[in-house]
Amino acid sequence: MRGFWQRLFRRQQINPKVNSDTPIQEVIPLLSTTSYPDQLSVAVAMIKEILGNSDDLVIREIKIEGTALAIAFIEDLTDKKLIKVLLESLLLKRPLVKQAGVNLASNIEHWKEMGVPLGEVTTISNMGELITGLLNGDTCLMADGWSQALLVDTKGWEKRAISEPQTSVVVRGSREGFVENIRTNIALIRRRLRHPNLRVESLVVGDVTNTCVFVVYVDGIANNKLVAEVQERIKRIKIDGVLEGHYLEAMIEDNRFSPFPQVWSTERPDSVVADLLEGRVAILTDGTPFVLTVPLQFAMLLQSPEDYYQRWVLSLFLRPFRYLGLVISAFLPALYVAITTYHQEMLPTSLLVSILMQRERIPYPAVVEALVMQITFEILLEAGARLPRALGQAIGIVGALVIGDAAVRAGLVSPAMVIVVAATAIASFAFPSFDLTNTVRLLRIPLILMAAALGLFGLFSGLILILIHLVNLRSFGTPYLQGMAPFSLAEQKDYLFRGPWWIMRTRPKLGGQDNITRQASHQGPTPQEMSGGEALIARIVQRIKRKTTGCYQRPRTRQKPIKTDWDETSRRESTKSETFTLDIAFLGAAYFSDVFTRLLGSTRDKRISGRLFFGYRQRK
Repeated sequence: MRGFWQRLFRRQQINPKVNSDTPIQEVIPLLSTTSYPDQLSVAVAMIKEILGNSDDLVIREIKIEGTALAIAFIEDLTDKKLIKVLLESLLLKRPLVKQAGVNLASNIEHWKEMGVPLGEVTTISNMGELITGLLNGDTCLMADGWSQALLVDTKGWEKRAISEPQTSVVVRGSREGFVENIRTNIALIRRRLRHPNLRVESLVVGDVTNTCVFVVYVDGIANNKLVAEVQERIKRIKIDGVLEGHYLEAMIEDNRFSPFPQVWSTERPDSVVADLLEGRVAILTDGTPFVLTVPLQFAMLLQSPEDYYQRWVLSLFLRPFRYLGLVISAFLPALYVAITTYHQEMLPTSLLVSILMQRERIPYPAVVEALVMQITFEILLEAGARLPRALGQAIGIVGALVIGDAAVRAGLVSPAMVIVVAATAIASFAFPSFDLTNTVRLLRIPLILMAAALGLFGLFSGLILILIHLVNLRSFGTPYLQGMAPFSLAEQKDYLFRGPWWIMRTRPKLGGQDNITRQASHQGPTPQEMSGGEALIARIVQRIKRKTTGCYQRPRTRQKPIKTDWDETSRRESTKSETFTLDIAFLGAAYFSDVFTRLLGSTRDKRISGRLFFGYRQRK
């Protein structure tokens, strides 16, 4: 076989430089330097040899008007109806073309213009493009004497039907979710964003899988520097395969060791379109129903699409409960351990007596009890997620019975600890983002250990460390706590609370984009047309605006753009607002820890917290 290839390539003067010892990542680049042979038999032999003469490779050779033709395609990647149309045009309708006076003969340009009655037809001149096209579902049309070949778009593999998203369920809103087909996902976005400025740019990532990745943004809204940074980070990825969007997420995020997500992922097309309208950039990966959007702010993790599909008063009332659930889910077990271990005097006497009577039969301290319960709860969650749906529900019922009844009767855990763990689990399920749920699950155990070691001082120390990390964390150059650190009064309309649509005139400030106006002014009703609370809020807002403009008399100018990580100056300097916010966070946490421990804590905790608080003030 080797002697046959040597004689074959010596006659054609082609050196493909590809053999069995060639690294798999270099096969396609080397084939791109191999010219397409002008002999049909040689081209067919090369295709069979490169693809290993696979069973799903179909090559049909025909002869028309004295010219030898051949079509090649991979059976499971093409649409059989399109292949049938192509064969009919070559075999059955060719006499009609000849009667019309068109002489195709062996002219490839005539074949490209009038010989193929299908959609996209491209000309290729090397074997790398030919093999890549076949693997993408295209059909190759070859002829004897051609120095090039034609690739006909006949993609048509099996795909899952559009269904309701499983991770972002809403009561009111769209029921459509992304699927694994990237072309279908692009269509779902374009159906909702019908504007010529919507840009879709394709990239190929993965030396072996050759996965198609689309970068989607709205030109004129998204910052050009942000778009260039996203493309540059994706192009720098050198990996053999990309099977899911998280492969890209792990490579392009700013801080790879942070437990907090820095790239937003969603199954909902309406959420992606909303992010695009705010100036963000979407990243679509072929083969996954999750779409990534950047940059990500912490407030997005607690915002649900349903907040914008119902009356703003309801969203104003419900969103703070998610923040409360975040505090309960992260700190309630650690707070229970700290109080029952070091600060029993903080509890009312009746409650303290009840907890002590419950813990009388428990043979180990509260920290061990909390860790055992948390580990058991995490195992139950993993078991319920991995098993089939029917068995997963059974596992949840059995686990609840074992923990809630049998473990308490056996004296392994106290009823108070069961209540704490149950409240923690229920609060963690209130997050719209599953990524935030996993982050809180990860931070819960270290906070328990710090509370067991130092009491409330350890708990507040853990809070300080989390705040320091969040203040310094960035997502594609944008502060993670944008709107709160640095603080922006304009962005409070959609941060902790959700204001009505008619007051959210501007978009979030992401990397200093020029177009921050979302809608025209005076969209809402005037105070005379409103009644009740809406009129009161409108009057307060108008009065604050009048007093602000009257006191300071400053002209209305566009706010300076926020410097991002891709700006050289921002890599060396930090904003004064972030430094001020960090000081406030540290002093506030230390102050509350000092107040709790001085009033209700032990003597040892008083000395530790007092030294930390007053020592920090002296250093400042």
